[in-house]
Amino acid sequence: MVRVDASGELRRHCRHRMKYRRHKRCPRPTRVRNIRDRVSIHERPAEADGRRFWEMDTIVEKGRKSVILTLCERSRNYLLMARLPQGKSPEGVAEKVVELLWPYRKNVLTITTDNGSEFCEHKKIARELHADVYFADSYSSWQRGAIENANKLIRQYIPKETDFRELTDQFIHSVQLKLNRRPGEN
Repeated sequence: MVRVDASGELRRHCRHRMKYRRHKRCPRPTRVRNIRDRVSIHERPAEADGRRFWEMDTIVEKGRKSVILTLCERSRNYLLMARLPQGKSPEGVAEKVVELLWPYRKNVLTITTDNGSEFCEHKKIARELHADVYFADSYSSWQRGAIENANKLIRQYIPKETDFRELTDQFIHSVQLKLNRRPGEN
């Protein structure tokens, strides 16, 4: 009924204003050459789809000067997020991932991420946390659905026009708490 409304009045009251539509998924081959020794998501063991399965991604501001790192535990939809002051440098991303996941290191078995160059230091993350890091296929965001959904929810609190350098760490932490306290399916 909402899509049929010609006036657009109903669409205005929807959370995403009906801008998302389902697209036909065309398989594209992964041609990533910038990440050494990357392990495809297809080599991930079947038991990794259950518990202790983390996904990670970055949210970049409009001017590409500042970045927020997001980590999501898939089975509980538990979100961790932090601002990266040095931008998307692989060393900074690896240090922050280890710092955020260190309290949960016994429960981290696998981490799945996209093919961004900021995750080039995946071996350091795997070594420090004793976890396996897997990379999703190119243009296949549905393989990391939990983190994509979390990033979409974060954008309700931190719109695209926002300069991340103006945000305090307390504000970012409060957004994390709000999203973790949302009622969920579990």
